[in-house]
Amino acid sequence: MSHMLSQRGCSHLVLERNRIAERWRSERWDGMRFQFPNWSVRLPDFPFPHADPDGFATNGQIVDFITAYAAFVAAPIRCGVCVTALRRHDSGSAFVAETTEGMIEADNVVVATGPYQRAFIPPLLRDHASVFQVHASRYRNPDQLPPGAVLVVGSGASGAQITEELFRAGRRVYLSVGQHTRLPRRYRGRDLIWWLSVMGLDQTPTEMRGPDRSNPLITGAFGGDTIDFRRFAAEGVTLLGRMQAADHTMVTLAADLSKRLAYGDASYAVFLEMADTHVRRHGLDMPEDHLARALLADPRCLIEPLRHLDLRVADI
Repeated sequence: MSHMLSQRGCSHLVLERNRIAERWRSERWDGMRFQFPNWSVRLPDFPFPHADPDGFATNGQIVDFITAYAAFVAAPIRCGVCVTALRRHDSGSAFVAETTEGMIEADNVVVATGPYQRAFIPPLLRDHASVFQVHASRYRNPDQLPPGAVLVVGSGASGAQITEELFRAGRRVYLSVGQHTRLPRRYRGRDLIWWLSVMGLDQTPTEMRGPDRSNPLITGAFGGDTIDFRRFAAEGVTLLGRMQAADHTMVTLAADLSKRLAYGDASYAVFLEMADTHVRRHGLDMPEDHLARALLADPRCLIEPLRHLDLRVADI
C-alpha cells in the first residue's frame, strides 16, 4: 500500500505498533516454513531472493525480505506507535487516530492490521493451571513443552504443522480435528500455488468464496508434503473429534471425526477434478498422478473414535 501511494505521489504515514515484520519475528515457531514456494514469493517490484525456487523460506528469511522491501520502497514508517482508537473528526471530513504518541489527523485511513490479531484459547481448559497450555503464537519447539503426551486443539495449517513436528520429535500426540479444506501440496508435477494461479482461484472475490472460510491445509515444513490426517494416524497420532466440554482433566469429544475427515477428503477430490478439467480443456502435456487419489485405510481412531479423554491418564 505504501509503495502504491508513493508511486501516485500521495503523502502518507505508516504506523507500526512494534517492529517491521513483528509477527514473523516473535509469533512463529522455530521450525515453521513459509507455505508458498520461493518462486511464488514476491512483493510489487521486489522478488524474493533465493537459491532454490522450489524450497520454502524460514522465518528469518521472511523477516529479512519484508525489512528489505520497506527500505526499498522507502516507506515512511513510524515503529513503536500503537493506534488505540479511530474516529471521525468533528468536521466530518477527516479522521482522527488516537495513538500512543498523540493524535494524528488524516483525510483517509487504511486499516491494514491483518487477520488473527488476538490469540484464542478454548475456554474449556482455560482455568486448569495443572495443564500446561500454549497458543500457537507462543509455541517455539517440542523442547519447550513438559515431558509427556501433547493434545493439539485445532486442525488448521498451524495445528497440523505443529502436530507433525511433535510426532516427528517422538511425542505422543492427540489431534482434535475440526472442519478443514485439504489440498495437495503438489499435483501432476506442479505445486499447489501454481494450480491456484493458472485456474484463477487465487483471485476469487471474498463475496464468491461461499460460507466455508476454512484455510487450506498446506505446509512448507520438511520439504513440503501434502497434509493427510490418515497418514498422521498411521504414523501414531490419535485423531479426535472436536472438544465439547471438560470436567477437571476429563475431556468430552464430539462424535464428528468421520464427518470432518470426509469433508476434507471431498474438498481434496473436488480440487483434483478441477485441475484435471483444466488440463483437458487447455490441452496441457502433464503426466497423470494416480497416487494422488490413493486413500489410506481408515485408522482405528476413526473406526472406534474416543468420546472421552482423561488428560491425566494419557499423560498430557
